[in-house]
Amino acid sequence: MAKLPPYEKPRFIAVEGPIRVGKTTLADILAERLKADRLRDVDDNPFLQGFYHEQAGAAFTSQLYFLMERFKQLRALDLSASADRVIVSDYIFEKDKIFAYLNLSDAELELYEQYYQLFAEQVPIPDLVIYLQANPEMLKKRIEKKNVPFESRISEEYLEAVINAYEHFFFRYRSSNLLVIETSEIDFVDRNEDLKQLLHRLTQPVRGTQYFLPLGSVSAD
Repeated sequence: MAKLPPYEKPRFIAVEGPIRVGKTTLADILAERLKADRLRDVDDNPFLQGFYHEQAGAAFTSQLYFLMERFKQLRALDLSASADRVIVSDYIFEKDKIFAYLNLSDAELELYEQYYQLFAEQVPIPDLVIYLQANPEMLKKRIEKKNVPFESRISEEYLEAVINAYEHFFFRYRSSNLLVIETSEIDFVDRNEDLKQLLHRLTQPVRGTQYFLPLGSVSAD
C-alpha cells in the first residue's frame, strides 16, 4: 500500500458556496481563530445594480469587473513571505466562471474566456477549499433575514440555478483538497458546538474530497 505524503497544514484556505450560505461569516471566524490574514471578495461592484435591474450589457460589465478585481487581489498575494502566514478567503477564482456561464451570452462568453484563461494561469490555488451547501428554502430565509438591497430581486429560479451550478462545479472539482459542509442544519455563530467540531476537523488532514457533518446537527424529523 502506497505511503501517503506527510500532511502539511493548509496555508491558503478558501470558503465557497452560493449567496447567503455563510461563507463570509465562517471565513471571518476561521481567520480570527487561526490568526490568519483575511482576503475578502469584491463588494463594491458599480455595475451590479444595473445587473439586478436587468439593464442591457450590465451582466458583462459586472462580470468583467469581478474578474479583474479578483485577479488583482489574488495576484498580489505573497504566500512565500512567511512560512507561518495563513490566508483565509471567502471566494475562489473559479467562482467567477460559475456566474459567467449563468449570466453571459455566447458572444460575451467567448470574449470573457480569453481574459479568464489569461488570468487563471497567474493566480495561486488554495491548499484547502471549504464548500458550504444549503437547500434553497434555507438560503431564501437567510436572504430575507439579511435584507440586502437588490438581493430581494433574486428570483427563486435564479437562486436554484446558482445552487445547481455550484453543485455541478464542485462535483468535478479536483484542483485542491475539498471539505464539503451541508449548512442547512448547522449554525457556526449561535451553536458553538458546531464551530468547535469544525475547528477540530481542520486540525486533521483533508485529502481529496471529504464531507463534514457535526454530531447532533441533524434535526429529529
